[in-house]
Amino acid sequence: MSIEKVRAYFQTLGREGDILEFPVSSATVELAAQAVGVIPARIAKTLSFLVEDACVLIVAAGDAKIDNSKFKAFFHTKAKMLTPEQVSQFTGHAVGGVCPFANPEGVRTYLDVSLQRFETVYPAAGSGNSAIQLTCRELEEYSHSLAWIDVCKAWQETK
Repeated sequence: MSIEKVRAYFQTLGREGDILEFPVSSATVELAAQAVGVIPARIAKTLSFLVEDACVLIVAAGDAKIDNSKFKAFFHTKAKMLTPEQVSQFTGHAVGGVCPFANPEGVRTYLDVSLQRFETVYPAAGSGNSAIQLTCRELEEYSHSLAWIDVCKAWQETK
């Protein structure tokens, strides 16, 4: 089970007790925001793309959308989201619980600058009813992110 892999990962960091599990679904930005009790923008959604036959994860603010021209400029290819089956194959996480933690080797993770306007954010923790509150610095460290990138739009107005 995916949340168990994430829990084991956070146990090595002494943070497994910080994983929030909800009695309701948190599988979408809106549901996660309701479950956590924050504005949707503070949900750190993990988007999965196919780049050069490999999985690339982009963690972005809940109110951000991928900007196709920025994506292509950075990755030198068109943004192509993974199918639900591919997501599970590449990451071991099901759609709704995809997160930047405890992923198999070869999965590359990037963080979008849309997250940096918040003190803390809430990424999923491996299931469709979990999250963990992290600072952006903690998210960067724990996700083993390769870089902060700017590939999203439609978030600049929301604080």
